[in-house]
Amino acid sequence: MALRTTMGARTHRATSEGHQIEMTTIHQHPLEKILENRIAIIDGAMGTTIRTYGMKEADIRGDRFKDSTKDMLNNGDLFSLTQPKMICDIHRRFLEAGADIIETNTFGATSITQSEFFVDDPREHGGRKDPEFYQKIIDDPMLSNLAWEINEQSAKQCREWADRVANETGRQRFVAGAIGPLTVSLSNSPDADDAGFRVVTFDQVKTAYAEQVRALIAGGSDLLLVETIFDSLNAKAALVAIREVFDEDGKQLPVMISAAVGRGGETMISAQTTEAFWNAVKHVKPLSIGLNCSLGPDLMYPFLEELSEKADVAISCYPNAGLPNPLSVTGFDLEPEDMARYLRDFAKGGLINIAGGCCGNTPEHIAAIAKALEGQPPRKLGQIEVAA
Repeated sequence: MALRTTMGARTHRATSEGHQIEMTTIHQHPLEKILENRIAIIDGAMGTTIRTYGMKEADIRGDRFKDSTKDMLNNGDLFSLTQPKMICDIHRRFLEAGADIIETNTFGATSITQSEFFVDDPREHGGRKDPEFYQKIIDDPMLSNLAWEINEQSAKQCREWADRVANETGRQRFVAGAIGPLTVSLSNSPDADDAGFRVVTFDQVKTAYAEQVRALIAGGSDLLLVETIFDSLNAKAALVAIREVFDEDGKQLPVMISAAVGRGGETMISAQTTEAFWNAVKHVKPLSIGLNCSLGPDLMYPFLEELSEKADVAISCYPNAGLPNPLSVTGFDLEPEDMARYLRDFAKGGLINIAGGCCGNTPEHIAAIAKALEGQPPRKLGQIEVAA
């Protein structure tokens, strides 16, 4: 059964011989209808935009995490719990900038990634991270509960503002449950003397992702977005987790998939080419496949072009705002008008159905992109009816 789904209603029709034939009526997901008619806009960078609010270590800790022994400021997902007004304000700004799709603030909201901020690193005491270590992480009720809470609350925050702005504007908005790549790799060994060693197992990664998926659904997500994929095997674990959750819980959502590629066009750890990556995930029949992060839009064009030629589903693209620049207000080179110009070129090339920005892209960038793409036709889609 495909990951990409629509709602189906079973009906019966009587034949002339009096037999009943069971038929399934396929109802198109509302976002699919939009993608047929125009380019949909996805939001920009949560971390970049948080940076503009001038938050400090004390702000992310709040009272709840004030006694934590590790620095928390890089744990941006935690702001959904400690500074919800700021996170909601960011969602509002992206929606008012023209985003059709806003992402939950959950890029690192798994027990595995959260353990980086709450569990002592055994390597600092002569040990190592290995499957035994990560099994304790998976089994830790505090980390499990924290991951669930971040995902559910962030999805609820997005849901509230997506619905509020939709009601005010008369245009439906969608919540994408963001599922990031983790801080561990299933494809590579960190031990130069043991190429077969892995710090974590496939089942452990799958378990962490399944927990995240269930919480994102519980919070009201419309879609699931497996994004910034640099390790295809990690992505496979996420997709298997999604499939199992759908089967076990009896509820399905459309799934978007987006990879991060290097200058040669390969996923950065598993080193799959753009075409190979598509071939590795196309069996799940996602709503969309695309590229994000890693490269600026100028370097991304040829790889996006290749993906657009090979894939038979919608194409998404939300690049970084150029190269990192610590002297820039956003930390990246490209201004809103620059991103707007590049994304408009992608649209004129017939390459995209979903467009937005990753690192370095503020609500002002998204507003410029939305304006530049207004009236631009989307990439032509083939047969997009979905098997239920």
